[in-house]
Amino acid sequence: MSSVAVLTQESFNEHRSGLLPEQVGAAVAGTSDSVDEENLPTYKDAFPPLPEKAASPEGPQEVGNAWTSRIRPLKSSIITQVFHVPLEERKYKDMNQFGEGDQAKVCVDIMHKTGAHLELSMAKDQGLSIMVSGKLDAVMKARKEIVSRLQTQASATVAIPKEHHRFVIGKNGEKLQELELKTATKIQIPRPDDSSNHIKISGTKEGLEKAKHEILLISAEQDKRAVERVNIDKVYHPFITGAYNKLVSEMMQETGARINVPPPSVNKTEIVITGEKEQVALAVALIKKIYEEKKRNATTIAVEVKKSQHKYVIGPKGNTLQEILDRTGVSVEIPPPDSSSETVILRGEPDRLGQALTEVYAKANSYTVSSVSAPSWLHRFIIGKKGQNLAKITQQMPKVHIEFTEGEDKITLEGPTKDIQIVQSQIEAIVTDLVSRMDYAEICVDPKFHRHLIGKSGANINRIKDQYKVSVRIPPDNEKSTLIRIEGDPQGVQEAKKELLELASRMENERTKDMIIEQRFHRAIIGQKGEKIKEVRDKFPEVIINFPDPAQKSDIVQLRGPRTEVEKCTKFMQKMVAEMVENSHSVSVPIFKQFHKNIIGKGGANIKKIREETNTKIDLPAENSNSEMIIITGKKANCEAARTRILAIQKELANITEVEVSIPSKLHNSLIGSKGRFVRSIMEECGGVHIHFPTEGSGIDAVTIRGPAEDVEKAKKQLLSLAVEKQTKSHTAELRAKPEYHKFLIGKGGGNIRKVRDSTGARIIFPTAEDKDQELITVIGTEEAVAEAKKELEGLIKSLDNVVEDTMSVDPKHHRYFVARRGQVLRELADEYGGVMVSFPRTASQSDRVTLKGAKDCVEAAKKRMLEIIEDLDAQVTMECVIPQKFHRSIMGPKGARIQQITRDHSVQIKFPEREDQQAPPAEVQVQENGEANGELKDPVEPAAPKKCDVIVLSGRKERCVAAVEALKALVPVTIEVEVPFELHRYIIGQKGSGIRRMMDEFEVNIQVPAPELQSDIISITGLAPHLDRAKEGLLERVKELQAEQEDRALRSFRLTITVDPKYHPKIIGRKGAIITQIRTDHDVNIQFPEKNDENQDQITITGYEQNAIAARDSIQTIVDELEEMISEDINLDCRVHARIIGARGKGIRKIMDEFKVDLRFPQSGAADPNLVTVTGRPEMVDEAIDHLLNLEEEYMADVVENESKMAYMKPPGSASAHMDEPRGPSKGFVVREAPWTTSSERAPDMSSSEDFPSFGAPVTTAKASPWGPKRF
Repeated sequence: MSSVAVLTQESFNEHRSGLLPEQVGAAVAGTSDSVDEENLPTYKDAFPPLPEKAASPEGPQEVGNAWTSRIRPLKSSIITQVFHVPLEERKYKDMNQFGEGDQAKVCVDIMHKTGAHLELSMAKDQGLSIMVSGKLDAVMKARKEIVSRLQTQASATVAIPKEHHRFVIGKNGEKLQELELKTATKIQIPRPDDSSNHIKISGTKEGLEKAKHEILLISAEQDKRAVERVNIDKVYHPFITGAYNKLVSEMMQETGARINVPPPSVNKTEIVITGEKEQVALAVALIKKIYEEKKRNATTIAVEVKKSQHKYVIGPKGNTLQEILDRTGVSVEIPPPDSSSETVILRGEPDRLGQALTEVYAKANSYTVSSVSAPSWLHRFIIGKKGQNLAKITQQMPKVHIEFTEGEDKITLEGPTKDIQIVQSQIEAIVTDLVSRMDYAEICVDPKFHRHLIGKSGANINRIKDQYKVSVRIPPDNEKSTLIRIEGDPQGVQEAKKELLELASRMENERTKDMIIEQRFHRAIIGQKGEKIKEVRDKFPEVIINFPDPAQKSDIVQLRGPRTEVEKCTKFMQKMVAEMVENSHSVSVPIFKQFHKNIIGKGGANIKKIREETNTKIDLPAENSNSEMIIITGKKANCEAARTRILAIQKELANITEVEVSIPSKLHNSLIGSKGRFVRSIMEECGGVHIHFPTEGSGIDAVTIRGPAEDVEKAKKQLLSLAVEKQTKSHTAELRAKPEYHKFLIGKGGGNIRKVRDSTGARIIFPTAEDKDQELITVIGTEEAVAEAKKELEGLIKSLDNVVEDTMSVDPKHHRYFVARRGQVLRELADEYGGVMVSFPRTASQSDRVTLKGAKDCVEAAKKRMLEIIEDLDAQVTMECVIPQKFHRSIMGPKGARIQQITRDHSVQIKFPEREDQQAPPAEVQVQENGEANGELKDPVEPAAPKKCDVIVLSGRKERCVAAVEALKALVPVTIEVEVPFELHRYIIGQKGSGIRRMMDEFEVNIQVPAPELQSDIISITGLAPHLDRAKEGLLERVKELQAEQEDRALRSFRLTITVDPKYHPKIIGRKGAIITQIRTDHDVNIQFPEKNDENQDQITITGYEQNAIAARDSIQTIVDELEEMISEDINLDCRVHARIIGARGKGIRKIMDEFKVDLRFPQSGAADPNLVTVTGRPEMVDEAIDHLLNLEEEYMADVVENESKMAYMKPPGSASAHMDEPRGPSKGFVVREAPWTTSSERAPDMSSSEDFPSFGAPVTTAKASPWGPKRF
């Protein structure tokens, strides 16, 4: 409670005369529960009848009743209130940031949040005046936000019984919210499970007093003890409370009653006393005694004191008024701030008024106001950067207030007289100095050039400011002003002015040019991460280059800048685009699929070399693709060079020739056919040659044919004959045949179809696997040739449709050959000979009769082929080839590829023996391989006889078997030994054997490294003889590389240790190892921190080149030196606010750590003290960070406690809800006097009666009078 008397305007006018109307008897509220009958409203007051218009004998009369006489004019729903924040209570006191910075942001945020309109103004005393306009609810919310965010917060506690807390909160927290809005405070009520009965209030001093008063009132109303309300004139409240509330505290202590005096800011005269009846009576008697005594003895005097001096009489937070009251017993009444009156009233004992008056004048005149003339443009230089100059003066004279008014050429000073004189002389000296050495200039520049003067990220303007030591003010875009102001050293101002004018004139000469560049080149011009366009911009810094948005699909690139520079840049970019167009030339080269791997080379060596030397991009088709086309992209000349080199590789690998055939270009499309069908049939027919036609529309007649010499010649003849046919009248016919007949019609090696072509001269095209219609056969040629060929083919097809059955004899010993491998030979016969079916007898029958069923020609051809096979089988011999079993896997090759190739090339059967004793353990097998007997042998074995497991059996014609044996022996690997130092073996093997596997794959050999326990230097290389020399060279080359690395490793193994306190280790490592990784990268060293169980926990080991290790040590020592200057302090922060301080993904804590340059450590879950937070950093930064954290805690705790308390009361547990629902006694409802049903025989209307409450449109049966007035239906 405070004893400062701040009067309202109405009451002040009465007080000024010194005469107050006597109040006859204090209206004391009784404590009885009975209702005073006289205070009840009458029925007519509560329910006034509606006005009626009825004719009367006296003429029209105006009926006066409550509805007509009490109609009030409509009022606007928009209200305006003004709130004042004194200087000492302002949260943001930075004079330079008025209208900007955090204070302005807060106001904008409040407006967005509440919907109210805020206007800020600053009073001469540097207090803030905030005018808030809007709807009542919005204004109250804005007021609460203003108080909590723009005014420094104080806090207080008020103790009321625990059972009264729920009445403060109200239903669903509504009462609490209303109280917070009304008083603009934050009220924290302890949770139900908390034994404390103290309610914490935070807000402004005025708000605290209001809130405390309201809470005590609520508690008093709920208190079952006596409550007494005494009306005492507001002007006498200071005498009852006493100075600093001493008197009222003594009375409360003496009587034991609680006395609640409304604070000065609350315009109430009622003092509430609660407690036991005897205590209340005693307190009331004491209060009335003081009141009567002061009313009888006190007199008043009114004095005039300048309005500007009132604040000095009041003092900070009203302390001066309290001081005067304490010393003299006189109450000083100051008019409200919004009043223009300068009259101050002193009330007290007559003999004390003189002393009080002296003190009032002394306080009022203790401060003086003065001014210093200074040009307004110099104000910011007087203030200095971030207020540095002004801070020096205000630190020496803290009681002096210095005010700068924008647009005025003066500075106002306010403070103690002595201090004012000193400060005035200091500021005058600064002004004189600045005027002598500072100057300013103003230039006019079109606003459209302002951003170009500023430059990208302020580059231009910052350079001018730094170079000439001046300050340049360019108006913002929304001002549309042409005036630019330059301030600073006179010479610098002139030079800066000259340069800015030159820049402006140059910009007036600038031009904009649009370049058309295909959008596909935009990304290439910009480059990865904008690297290429950055080079262009660096080359032409004065030119602005704008590319269109990719989504717009536009080709226009805009260039803007000085005319000459734009022209240069345009030419440069046109040249770039021309090069890109030139480099985008594409060529497709058909290369036989089997040669693709040779073009790629080992590890991509060949293709990489071609790409680098020809500067082209070369794309090969995927391995599983049927395409043979290799695509080359780049400059035309380079593409041709790459194409020539790729074709040369193919030519070297095979007997490939290339010829050109001249065929008129007008025939090319017809020769290629639909989707390349005709030319593809020629290529397949002629052994897969490549036929390349020139680009359509080029007018070139040359067609290139490439492939084996014989096939090329064959394709050439066919192309030329086809071209001749096309030049004469060409004719086409189609016929159909089952797909299984196609192979028979074509014949082995195309024999059958060639006969038809030779005899008729027509060309016959069969469908490929990709064609949808697999039955369609096309015949092309002259009309006569096509007709003849079609006739022959139809005859063949008809004969194939004529199914016959025939038999032949096949020796049973050959049956197995035909039916082996799931009848593979029989399937091949069926495919080749029109689907003929061959049936062999069952094995048990021992019959030699074989049945063939199918078209007559097919059956004959199949029968002939089977006889050829039988002849081969009869001529077969069996040969043995002895090769040690250990080489068998190598001979077979991957997935048996090598052995399958020999089988196909030589038409022989090859059978490898089974492994010797497969179930024996490896050790026994090894013993047997070394020639030692293991157990008894049943048969004596000759020493020179080969082992069964080494014998490979070949079956086939003798001459073919001999050739196959030679091929097998050529695959037997040879072993050579290479001496390699033992210590290098593990590096040759590589991680998980990757190194040795790579060498074995590259050189197609097997490399055997001796076991480590043998300590041998000999490495064995096994493989085919042609591969061994390359493998040996590669191994020795690798040894040289490793030896060089070993020497380098020795230099890199320099080691040194540095002793660092373990507590600094995390700081040296950094977040996610960022700092230590940077040191390792910068100095190319390895840094090891001690393990947890190491004895020397303070030793950090650095390994690397000596000079690098020393440099890394110095870097670590520098960090340690900085850390040693830091301190750590522990603070207690409620663990409930930790998460909010840390923020989402640590954003909040990172911001605090970056802002204050400190490190924060929060406790882990399960810590002994969950509230303990450690702050580490430089001492001054640690203090600031702790203050900031404590402020955040207080702010967040208010929300936490508020939410918890609201939730607890909104959803109480079962027992609490039962307590809430206790009966409060019978309710009397709403009671009125002189109701119709009490003054007459009329009954109250029956709500269920259709007569009293008829439905709309229902007929009315009676029209008798009703106490509710006449019925109008």
